[in-house]
Amino acid sequence: MRIAIMQPYFFPYIGYFQLINAVDEFVIYDNIKYTKKGWINRNKIFVNGKDSYITLPLRKDSDYLNVRDRYLAEIWHLKKKKMLNRLIESYRKSPNFDFVFPIIKKGIMFEEYNLFNFLLNCLKLTKDYLEIQTPFLIASTIPINHELKAEKKVIEICKARNANIYLNSSGGIKLYEKDNFKNEGIDLLFHKPNYITYKQFNNSFVPSLSIIDVMMFNSKQKINELLKDYELIS
Repeated sequence: MRIAIMQPYFFPYIGYFQLINAVDEFVIYDNIKYTKKGWINRNKIFVNGKDSYITLPLRKDSDYLNVRDRYLAEIWHLKKKKMLNRLIESYRKSPNFDFVFPIIKKGIMFEEYNLFNFLLNCLKLTKDYLEIQTPFLIASTIPINHELKAEKKVIEICKARNANIYLNSSGGIKLYEKDNFKNEGIDLLFHKPNYITYKQFNNSFVPSLSIIDVMMFNSKQKINELLKDYELIS
C-alpha cells in the first residue's frame, strides 16, 4: 500500500493533489508546528497577469502551537467577503468559473475558525470536485508515539498503516535516508511534478499558483490528465 503524509495547505498547488491521487491513503498532519511564511494559510492566484497572494488572517498566538491549535482571526468574517470579491474580479471570465467558484465559495464561507478544520474542509471540497478517491487520515488519530520527530515519525506512521511504499514530495529528498525505510520494509519514492502550462486568458503563463487557478482554466478531464503529469524518483 502506498501512503503520503503532508501538512495541510490553503488550496495548494496541483502537485499536492497529484500526490493525493498517487497514493492509497493520504495522511494530513494536524499535530505539527505551524510554520510562518509557508503555505499553510496562504497561496497565490492570478491577478491581472501576475501572481498575487491570498492569505487567511490568524489570531495572534504562540509560534510553538501545532496547526490544530491555531485559529483564524475574528476579522476573518469581514475579510472572507473581500477575498471572494477578489476571486470574482480575477476569474469571472475564466472558462470554468460557474462550476468552480461555488466550490471555492463554500470553502471560504465555511463557519469554522479552527485553522486545521478549515483547511481540511477546503481540501475535501477540492478533492471531491476533482473526483479523487483517496481517503484522508488525520495524523493524530493513528496509534503511534506522536513524540517522535521527522523521519522516525513518518516510518512509524507507515508501519501503523501497513504501508510498503512511502511517497514524499521531491523537496524532501535530503531529509530522509532510504536505507532507514528499507530496513523497515518500506520503499521510499519521491514525487516530482513535471512543468505544467495551460492558457490563462491571453497572458504569459504564470506557474505554481493555487489549485484554484488550475480549476478555473481547465476542465475536469484536462485536470485528470494533469494529475498524472509527474515522475517518481527512487
